[in-house]
Amino acid sequence: MNLRVRANPRAAAGGLRRQLRKRRTQVLLFVGILGPGLITSVADNDAGGIFTYAQAGAKYGYNMLWLLVLTTLALLVVQEFNARLGVVTGKGLADLIRERFGLRITVLGMLLLLVANIATVVAEFAGIALAGEAFGITRYITVPLAAVVVWYVVLRGSYAVVEKVFLAFGLVYLTYIASGLIVHPDWGVVLSQSVHPTVTLDSGYLLLSVALVGTTITPWMQFYLQASVVDKGLREEELNYERADVIIGSLFTDTVSFFIIVATAATLFAHGHHNVTDAKDAAQALVPFAGQFAKALFVAGLAGASLLAASVLPLSTSYAITEALGWERGVGLSIREAPAFFTIYTALILVGTGAILFPGIPLAAVAFLSQDVNGLVLPAVLVYMFILINDRRLMGRHRNGVFANVVGGVTIGAIILLVLMLLASSLPGFPWV
Repeated sequence: MNLRVRANPRAAAGGLRRQLRKRRTQVLLFVGILGPGLITSVADNDAGGIFTYAQAGAKYGYNMLWLLVLTTLALLVVQEFNARLGVVTGKGLADLIRERFGLRITVLGMLLLLVANIATVVAEFAGIALAGEAFGITRYITVPLAAVVVWYVVLRGSYAVVEKVFLAFGLVYLTYIASGLIVHPDWGVVLSQSVHPTVTLDSGYLLLSVALVGTTITPWMQFYLQASVVDKGLREEELNYERADVIIGSLFTDTVSFFIIVATAATLFAHGHHNVTDAKDAAQALVPFAGQFAKALFVAGLAGASLLAASVLPLSTSYAITEALGWERGVGLSIREAPAFFTIYTALILVGTGAILFPGIPLAAVAFLSQDVNGLVLPAVLVYMFILINDRRLMGRHRNGVFANVVGGVTIGAIILLVLMLLASSLPGFPWV
């Protein structure tokens, strides 16, 4: 006897509604968590980064796209380690380093980080000055105005407000994607070069390769990401959402880098204009080949990138130093509650602004100094992170497994090797120079 079970339309409709509500709740929860990973990665495409990618495209065409793909994978691994440390422990990276390795080592690391970040903050305000001058606006207007904006946003806003402002700044990076599209590159060649390594054994190519990796993964990123995860109050059950945030941030920032290389390769490299002196020069050089609109997009991206990085870099430094010394910190606190945190932030903005408004400081030498000091700090930071992420007492079930250790170990080892190559290249008599 065949029994036919009648479907209950009401039950089916109710189940569908529950699934939709659950899905909507998950989406809203993710949107609420989205921020730390995205802001950290996007802010890393600062004035120096834009110049490095523009130089890669102008000098070597599409030949470095394959390296950018590998660097993106390395960025994903390192940032996931960092976010996991912050969510599981509820502490910043400098906090954990001090507790595990001692105050003396931590203070030395913070001093090196401070020197590197001061030089980098100066470079960000230089980027703001260059962007203004490309549109005929003097730096004596753009730089003080930018300084007041970034200072006011952080000192007068809660973490939620500051995060929303930073995410809004990040939208400007879409101009680079637009600039890469309007120059109409040969997409067949672009995609081929992205997956087929092309290596040129000359000093310029090798050193620019190291610089490309070095500008994508920096020490300040590790301190800022973990501190912002903690400041936002993310819990262990929200770890997978934060992982997604990190993945989106890493993919978005290197998609922007990809289009910067594509835009300059399809125009400057294709027409024999292989040398650019800074990001403003790269934007100006686009005009004969892609028109004024491409230049405007490129400069707008430079302005937004420099403004975001000029906000995040001092904030990262404030977090790291106050964590290392056990002082109160957090964007949501008042100046009275966290005086050192906001004093460091303000001082770095004043130094960055002053260096640009009072000429005489050798900006090129400052940029090289920041690169070398970052090179000294990064290997130690990555090794500390690797030890911490494997600490059973600290991480519990969230510590690294065998696969994560193999992937992470190879990634961190390769980054350290490249950093050592970059540092060695600055020594007299180095064979690549």
